[in-house]
Amino acid sequence: MKALLLRDIRLPDGTGCDVLVEDGRFAAFGRNLTAPSGAANEDGAGGLLLPGLIEGHTHLDKSLWDMPWYRNECGPLLGDRIANERRQRGLLGLDPARQARAVADRFLALGTTRIRSFADVDTEIGLKHVHALLELREAQAGVQEIQVVAFPQSGLLVRPGTLELLTAAMADGADIVGGLDPSGIDRDPKGHLDAVFALSGKTGKPLDIHLHEPGELGAFALELTVERTLALGMQKRVVISHAFCLGDVAPARQSGLLALLAEAGIALATTAPPSRNVPPVAACRAAGVTIFGGNDGIRDTWTPYGAPDMLQRAMLIGLKNDFRRDDQIDVALDCVTGAAALGCGFSGHGLAVGMLAEAVLVDAQSVAEAVVAQPSRRLVISGGRVVARDNALV
Repeated sequence: MKALLLRDIRLPDGTGCDVLVEDGRFAAFGRNLTAPSGAANEDGAGGLLLPGLIEGHTHLDKSLWDMPWYRNECGPLLGDRIANERRQRGLLGLDPARQARAVADRFLALGTTRIRSFADVDTEIGLKHVHALLELREAQAGVQEIQVVAFPQSGLLVRPGTLELLTAAMADGADIVGGLDPSGIDRDPKGHLDAVFALSGKTGKPLDIHLHEPGELGAFALELTVERTLALGMQKRVVISHAFCLGDVAPARQSGLLALLAEAGIALATTAPPSRNVPPVAACRAAGVTIFGGNDGIRDTWTPYGAPDMLQRAMLIGLKNDFRRDDQIDVALDCVTGAAALGCGFSGHGLAVGMLAEAVLVDAQSVAEAVVAQPSRRLVISGGRVVARDNALV
């Protein structure tokens, strides 16, 4: 692999330097570095170098990105949206392989080098969406790492046969076991959590549970998840996504729940939607809970909003959490870089010698400006080489 020398950049802390990449990893940071013979050279022109961006929670398989505009007339309830999605995916001719590739490529062009994506599993589509994402995972290997979560979007126990399909998805190579609203959808919190934790234990794969349930209902499911995580020794292997209940409960109750999550090593994924109360990022971090960010759906039958741009999502996380100071906005970026790598278990991430060479070069004076202004991605480096220039793949 050809070496790469990136001259005259600034690191997030303001340090000016050159960056040498060899064998797909960062080899040196310093001034006036010498390029090995035959190395590619890039002039950073004083641009700001950010770590590769990470999408920690999305649904690549059912985005309508690059398809004709979908007129959304769906009802307001979670059940309405699930049923509408099942109906529309056939009417729209949704091809999960095509759609996932379109969104993943756009993510990469805008600097996202790692993705955790859910893939629907149900008795109507079987493993079609899982297989589409597994194929994409292989196709993107070397430039974009994709984790595939086998996800029972329509429910697990309420749709007999889904658990068997979820088990088959794990055998076929899915990376993570998915769960969903054990009380609100399956109406059997013990049965649902017993099932997904058992499958996780049997396969040795981590667990990521969507928890939309509000208030004390969600807090109850969260406590049950903590109990099983501790009892089964699964610390650092469980993520709870959304966890809206943490934004609903009183401050003292919230503090107690965060202490439980910290003890169990359970990470949280937030999409910072404006329509719901959310886990407060600052309080989570102060309690020792890893919290990271994602888009959730991107322009699909659930929502017309979202974009394959993690700087935009970092801005929305900052806005939702009332982050105004530059050091607070730095935290918003961490939600889609370092904290996301930690929460999702992506290794080798970061701007340091020995880490995988993944980075984004932008014209901005600071991290805060990059998050708020979302400038063009002048260069995207992944797999030790330039993969995109000026928001377009090369």
